[in-house]
Amino acid sequence: MTHNPVDVVGIGNAIVDVLARIDDDFLETHNISKGAMHLVDEDQARTLYDAMGPGIEISGGSAANTIAGIASFGGNGAYIGKVRDDQLGDVFGHDIRAVGVDFSVAPATSGPATARSMILVSPDGERTMNTFLGACVGLGPDDVEPSRIQSAKVTYLEGYLWDPAEAKKAFLKAAKLAHDADRIVSLTLSDAFCVDRYRDEFKGLLREDVDVLFANEAEICSLYEVDSFDAALQAARGDCKLAVLTRSEKGCVVAAADEVHVVDAEPIDKLVDATGAGDLFAAGFLHGFTNGKPLAHCGRLGAIAAAEIISHIGARPELSLKDLAERAGL
Repeated sequence: MTHNPVDVVGIGNAIVDVLARIDDDFLETHNISKGAMHLVDEDQARTLYDAMGPGIEISGGSAANTIAGIASFGGNGAYIGKVRDDQLGDVFGHDIRAVGVDFSVAPATSGPATARSMILVSPDGERTMNTFLGACVGLGPDDVEPSRIQSAKVTYLEGYLWDPAEAKKAFLKAAKLAHDADRIVSLTLSDAFCVDRYRDEFKGLLREDVDVLFANEAEICSLYEVDSFDAALQAARGDCKLAVLTRSEKGCVVAAADEVHVVDAEPIDKLVDATGAGDLFAAGFLHGFTNGKPLAHCGRLGAIAAAEIISHIGARPELSLKDLAERAGL
């Protein structure tokens, strides 16, 4: 199959998010570490779902959120991820296609149900994810079509793919296909706990397979096992061709071997829900990057997208990111 050219193809865990507001006592009662992503089995997912209050079901998944954000900027995106042929799988497919993303991976006809993540939103806006991977673990090398990767300027991969063995193979296949076609490979570290599990392997990827790294402050400090952001930044500059490091309200730092840009965070009225902030920051940055914009400009686009997403519940834009960028003169 041949594919139309796109700016970015994202590969990740296709997940439907179930968001609910909770207080910190809920986390203590269920022995859940605040602000992290926890993998749960189907029984644990059911127990937690039953204990949660009213929730909102929204299609999510880290890389899928990023590609949806690129579409909101007016860019062209494609997505590779695995769902089951069930109700949530239909919801996921409908939602991502409805925003203009090319999603053509065939759903699984047997095995676990479509993945879902119970996202617990604390009063301070922090989110704690409890994820049942379900059909996500069925993503494998056969789902990665060479022409799809070769048609994209950037292949964007999420660190969560390093958990399932077959998804790891899909990750490595996609990276090789992209580089063989002189395309760019980008990685988001996804989660500090994910970094803890695969620290040495991720460092190897940065040196050999990754052109653009996205990480937040906790993730990059975990990767290099340092307490100081400045120390982590210098280490990243030694390993990465381009490191894009976010620092919440402190903005971001975009660092290459020979240049460093510090970009302020976009002001907001109120932090409502931090879910997807890093995903949408990556969307803005990659939209600028694939359109040849200066690195500082790319960082501004990322900040605008992150500010929009944390101002409401859910990890998909409610306002046109293209319109917000134009209002900012970008």
